[in-house]
Amino acid sequence: MLLLAIVRASTAVAATPSRLAKRAILADVLRLAEPEEIDLVATYLAGSLRQRRTGVGWASLAALPDPAPQPTLEVRDVDARLERIAAESGAGSSARRDAALTDLLEAATSAEQQYLRALVLGDVRQGASASLVQDALAAAFEVPLALVRRAAMLAGSTASAARAVAAGGQAALEAIGLTVGVPVEPMLAAAAPNPSDAVAKSGLPAFVDAKLDGIRVQVHRWPGDGTTGAAGADEVRLFTRSLDDITDRLPEVVAQARALPESTFVLDGEVIALRPDGRPVPFQLIAARTATTDAEAAAGLPVALFAFDVLHVAGRDLLDEPLHVRAEALAALVPPELTVPREVVTTAERAAEVFARAVGVGWEGVVVKRRDAPYAAGRRDSAWVKVKPRHTFDLAVVGAEWGYGRRTGWLSNLHLAARDGAGNLVMLGKTFKGLTDAMLTWQTAELLARESRRTASTVFVDPPLVAEIAIDGVQVSTRYPGGVALRFARVLRYRDDKTVADVDLLADVAALSPVIDGS
Repeated sequence: MLLLAIVRASTAVAATPSRLAKRAILADVLRLAEPEEIDLVATYLAGSLRQRRTGVGWASLAALPDPAPQPTLEVRDVDARLERIAAESGAGSSARRDAALTDLLEAATSAEQQYLRALVLGDVRQGASASLVQDALAAAFEVPLALVRRAAMLAGSTASAARAVAAGGQAALEAIGLTVGVPVEPMLAAAAPNPSDAVAKSGLPAFVDAKLDGIRVQVHRWPGDGTTGAAGADEVRLFTRSLDDITDRLPEVVAQARALPESTFVLDGEVIALRPDGRPVPFQLIAARTATTDAEAAAGLPVALFAFDVLHVAGRDLLDEPLHVRAEALAALVPPELTVPREVVTTAERAAEVFARAVGVGWEGVVVKRRDAPYAAGRRDSAWVKVKPRHTFDLAVVGAEWGYGRRTGWLSNLHLAARDGAGNLVMLGKTFKGLTDAMLTWQTAELLARESRRTASTVFVDPPLVAEIAIDGVQVSTRYPGGVALRFARVLRYRDDKTVADVDLLADVAALSPVIDGS
């Protein structure tokens, strides 16, 4: 299949607000795909790459070469080229990667270039996700949507479900089951602004779990055959939320899994590290620790598993069992010191008290869970609702970067700053989240009217605008001069009633983290 077919479908999907129309567009493309390429077609239609990481950044895609006059790129050819680009390493790899990227883009038409840039940068904004592609697969092959979703969940991806249904139809989907050792797409939580709203979605009584700010991990253990690992030891594999295998990075978690009483199970949980006072260390330290196999780093920051769900144990699949049944199985398998703090609440007031206590001891928030809910793997299901404290600050917009893809022509990615003790503006992060088309149009005109200087990608302004920014927290950063980086910043509104003198202090922002000195 030509890449252009996917580009045209993406453009058409972005142009319609109707989910049914989006599904029909995607289903038409999926019907045309050959069985040996349908996994790639499904992946690209969802706005993702099979490689996920290619080593290519914005700088390499800022300027595009002259486009090809006619479409010739096949989907499988694009994937093969991107695979070679992702595999580049060692001395001179950056130059070789850029050269290969240029060759790919020179073979693409103008529309294909824009799509490839967004695809590589993870910025395909079309209103189509893996969930919608699953819906389209069901329509294209006339099979139940529930079967497609379940197959994607158990096989680890929508691409795997697409490959199965194209090869064997409904029977092939029905044959897919949970296999210990093969990661399952994790269940995700919806969000609510407060515990009362979360409880309203879940119903009462409800489970309220502490929300740990760690690395999501899925733990698989099954009897070993003696060919790998310690002699006679069971096999253990650890998978991240994105289904990457990180077993070799977390030997202490592997040891914890092998110490449990059953030889076959699948757990869902978080990996975190605790300080001597029992409070969690900042997320970025945990992320750095779980990104390395260095033994010295591991010894310097030991981590531990905190499980909150069990999907399989001793030959019994638990995905379709209600949460309260899975909770009983978890309690029988995992000791309390290795499980996420949990309380059953019967009132919204008690849920609010548990939330306040969790935040007070250093957890990120809570997740309110419906007691009778099955494990909705691969979906952001309202049976789980996360609640985190939202912090808001008035920050200065001191510049903005030109957008690309659907935001071409607009100033989009905002540079945000707070005031230091001397009144100077100190940059502490960027965001393009929370901006509507109307806000993009307004801010582009306002920022250009205030332009003081510019580079190829960024317009800097003086005087700055003031915006109300919501964040989930802060972390230590060497990237920004104040030593602070915002976490999950998004724009709530512009404050045209405020000036630079009203911008919040860096010290107040930094105070959200006890390990940052914002003075």
